[in-house]
Amino acid sequence: MNGIIMLSQIGLRMLDLVAATVGLILLSPLFLILALWIKLSSPGPVFYRARRIGQGGRLFHLYKFRTMVVDADQQGPGLTMAGDSRITPAGRFLRRTKLDELPQLVNVLKGEMSLVGPRPEDPRYVALYTPEQQKLLQVRPGITSIASLHYRQESDLLRGRDWETVYTQEILPHKLALELNYLQKRTLWRDLNLIWRTFFSLLFARD
Repeated sequence: MNGIIMLSQIGLRMLDLVAATVGLILLSPLFLILALWIKLSSPGPVFYRARRIGQGGRLFHLYKFRTMVVDADQQGPGLTMAGDSRITPAGRFLRRTKLDELPQLVNVLKGEMSLVGPRPEDPRYVALYTPEQQKLLQVRPGITSIASLHYRQESDLLRGRDWETVYTQEILPHKLALELNYLQKRTLWRDLNLIWRTFFSLLFARD
């Protein structure tokens, strides 16, 4: 049994390395176009580094294309709400299409993330995890996950003054439950299916 688990882990890591390498090469022209648009859209860097908790509870920086004004984290909440005024013109499109997540392929190459895995959380919310929920920290976080598909339009649910209560008491526990259930049944083929579903949802994304 341990040999099968180890073989599965090797297969997942090989998939990560091959897909991330090929993806970065093929998408490099798109990266250049998006980088130019971001620079023209608003002053500031092209990329944003978000503090997240990864495998083993280790802190790492998650890469994204910048979609908000500089120092947005000092001008409002850590989560992005519907109609957030801090989002740049280019950022609205990047967030809707999820293209802002593409730089996380670099995190995959570095071994900090996987293509599929529980979405990494901000340290302040990881501090709220129960012992059961902390089991998610035993695996690499992912670019896509069952919960990220389910809550693809999460920002639309965060409205009003009690947005953080809604997130910590309703959305976050449900997301973590979905992730835990997926990990219990995880296989290489289920990961491939989830990647396809993610691609399909992006391809036919609606405003």
